[in-house]
Amino acid sequence: MGFVSTILGFCGFGVGVSCGLTIGYYLFIYFQPCDVKDPVIRPLVERDSKSLQQLLSEIPLWVKCPDYDRVDWLNKFIEYMWPYLDKAICRTAKDIAAPIIAEQIPKYKIDSVEFETLTLGSLPPTFQGMKVYVTEEKELIMEPSIKWAGNPNVTVAVKAFGLKATVQVVDLQVFAAPRITLKPLVPSFPCFANIFVSLMEKPHVDFGLKLLGADLMSIPGLYRFVQETIKDQVANMYLWPKSLEVQILDPSKAMKKPVGVLHVKILRAMNLKKKDLLGASDPYVKLKLTESKLPSKKTPVRHKNLNPEWNEEFNMVVKDPESQALELSVYDWEKIGKHDKMGMNVIPLKDLTPDETKTMTLSLLKNMDANDSQNDKDRGQIMVELTYKPFKEDELPKDFEDNDAAHKVPEGTPPGGGVLMIIVHEAQDVEGKHHTNPYVKILFKGEERKTKQVKKNRDPRWEEEFTFVLEEPPVNDRVHMEVVSTSTRIGLLHPKETLGYVDINLSDVVSNKRINEKYHLIDSKNGRLQVELQWRTAS
Repeated sequence: MGFVSTILGFCGFGVGVSCGLTIGYYLFIYFQPCDVKDPVIRPLVERDSKSLQQLLSEIPLWVKCPDYDRVDWLNKFIEYMWPYLDKAICRTAKDIAAPIIAEQIPKYKIDSVEFETLTLGSLPPTFQGMKVYVTEEKELIMEPSIKWAGNPNVTVAVKAFGLKATVQVVDLQVFAAPRITLKPLVPSFPCFANIFVSLMEKPHVDFGLKLLGADLMSIPGLYRFVQETIKDQVANMYLWPKSLEVQILDPSKAMKKPVGVLHVKILRAMNLKKKDLLGASDPYVKLKLTESKLPSKKTPVRHKNLNPEWNEEFNMVVKDPESQALELSVYDWEKIGKHDKMGMNVIPLKDLTPDETKTMTLSLLKNMDANDSQNDKDRGQIMVELTYKPFKEDELPKDFEDNDAAHKVPEGTPPGGGVLMIIVHEAQDVEGKHHTNPYVKILFKGEERKTKQVKKNRDPRWEEEFTFVLEEPPVNDRVHMEVVSTSTRIGLLHPKETLGYVDINLSDVVSNKRINEKYHLIDSKNGRLQVELQWRTAS
């Protein structure tokens, strides 16, 4: 009887379960509950304070904080591109991890570590909003708010001592508020040289971890320990002001900073040809570096002399000795009319040995076209003495953060001498009474420099750099900077007007080495001029 009762009991249980599932399925399909109502959608203004507090954590930052911008276009872009970004990111991660793993596993007597599965899943991260900062430096600062509740599948197989263990990471959640700084901004693609990434607060990281199929995070106390450890380790490395730096462009090539000084001594010219009607010439020499926006330098005029001697010395700032060249041109001075060109020649700086003085005698040519037969004609010679003195390695800026460092000029500069750099960035709210075509005129130690003219613009941007080689620090000197507008129309009525000016005392530049400020223009209602000044010393 006991055996028969057991058999009947099992049959009754199977029949009961089957009947229950069948009845439940039909009830679920064919009978709808009548007490379920459609949700009521109401505007936020009709919500009470308690309901709004419950919803507050889910409201995007661009709604709660007006300084955050909405970036739906970026989320849509990432959503469409995510299948391709997933594969590209995973492939890159494997390529980066492979040599690191191969280097580390012998230390722990592990046979191999391989990715069995690596995918970021089908759910892309979303940007809740983005804040952008504007500064007076050459940089762009962005602070996005990122949330990623993804479904990645990362399975790593570890083989050691003939055994194999698999570790799987699933259900990853990352909430982070990074600060991304692109600096400095440069005129070379991609238009920034470095990327700096910092975290403005500790990130929230949550994930599932399985070992041999078992969920390790279910072990009491382990979940909180792992989460806090990850937060602390990431914060120690990247929490602001610490940052992760990624170099995009080479510093010297991106910024085109001075790398040395060329000392030029114009000695003499010989056997020049007659240009004047009375059988003589009035020669002088113009010299400049190619790929430089600085105006040409000139020697004095030697009147009625076909074998003039000058012995004039010049210092010229070099930015790229591999591509730049010294261009020498001899002219015949004329009191009235255009000065006649007597000849020219070019000396590539790459032909000069650093820190070695070289005396050269060059034949004057009509132009630098090697196929021009007129270059065979004798036009005389010019003798020059050249010395290229590059900056030493410890005198160059190590990176872009070294803006406030005391940049030095090479040996041979007079004691106490140096280089004054004036960088004209932009002006704001400059407006003339009759026209607004602004440019900046710089007056310093009797020398005048000008930026290019920007037509019909109240907020012009120039980003032009001017360099002055000085015998001593300009402690008691001032630089006069004037914003001027000239008419583009032909006529004598109001051809030029001043939009404002400022006199800058250079004593602070000498003591601080670098100043970057916006100056309010005198004789201007609201005009401002942003100027960066740098002083590079010889000691």
